[in-house]
Amino acid sequence: MTQPFDDAELGALLDRIVAAVLPTLGQGKVADYIPALAAVDPNKLGIAVTTVDGRQFVAGDARETFSIQSISKVFTLTMALELVGDDLWQRVGREPSGTPFNSLVQLEYERGIPRNPLINAGALVVTDAIVAATASNPPIKAILDFIRVRAANPGVRIDGEVAQSEKAWGYRNSALANLMKAFGNMKSPVNEVLDTYFSQCSIVMSCADLSRAILYLANGGTDPLSGEKIISEQGARRINAIMLTCGHYDASGDFAFRVGVPAKSGVGGGIVAVVPGRMGIAVWSPALSPQGNSVAGTRALEQFTAATGYSIFE
Repeated sequence: MTQPFDDAELGALLDRIVAAVLPTLGQGKVADYIPALAAVDPNKLGIAVTTVDGRQFVAGDARETFSIQSISKVFTLTMALELVGDDLWQRVGREPSGTPFNSLVQLEYERGIPRNPLINAGALVVTDAIVAATASNPPIKAILDFIRVRAANPGVRIDGEVAQSEKAWGYRNSALANLMKAFGNMKSPVNEVLDTYFSQCSIVMSCADLSRAILYLANGGTDPLSGEKIISEQGARRINAIMLTCGHYDASGDFAFRVGVPAKSGVGGGIVAVVPGRMGIAVWSPALSPQGNSVAGTRALEQFTAATGYSIFE
């Protein structure tokens, strides 16, 4: 078994990982099906770690902001579970999909019940639950405020250009939402859910922000720095379990095999990860695998858990 890595050496380790992964940055492809993301430089690479005792280590482009895209689904899932509790599981499953994140075929076959809350259809159900249950008007304000507090950064914002691009080209997400509406699994007006969803995916943050924002899932649902209880211990365990099994779409099993920590990717090139009891981690590199996951980011996390022994399977 690999011995746990000395936290005092984390900064030097992150620098070494960035140096080792840089030569591979030409591999993969940016998410050009969203026009506003097509122009992002694929040669970016950042990594940040925030420990449960509040120390932060960064390397590379870790303080540059990017579109978090589907990483937002972890935060909205947390909010929805606090708002509606286990009733959410009547509307969305907890199983890996084994299909692309925006598949219509599986949703049709399973009569409008998405496989899990981290694929697009499932995330739309989660957003619908927030739209229906929150008093915030518009609902995106509640989501943005929640993420700002988790990141301890009131400057976290929505990129209007990305949001408009998402809306203009979001035909498949519109189809998913309307299909679920036809099956009775979309309670709020479809356009309101879609507008909220496109906006949440267009939130821009840095790796430093994200590694801080996810810290509550490394600490049993309580923010270890503010002391605020965000979600129950059971809820945190469940979200971590879903991240491990479903957080990388139809490559989730391979990610668990190679990296071995709960994590969620986004097509903006980010990945946020949790080492329970120790830290939150975020990486960013925009070039993606065919499944929609950061190629260099995955390699960086694989090197990190190999060096530190922080895989949950060690």
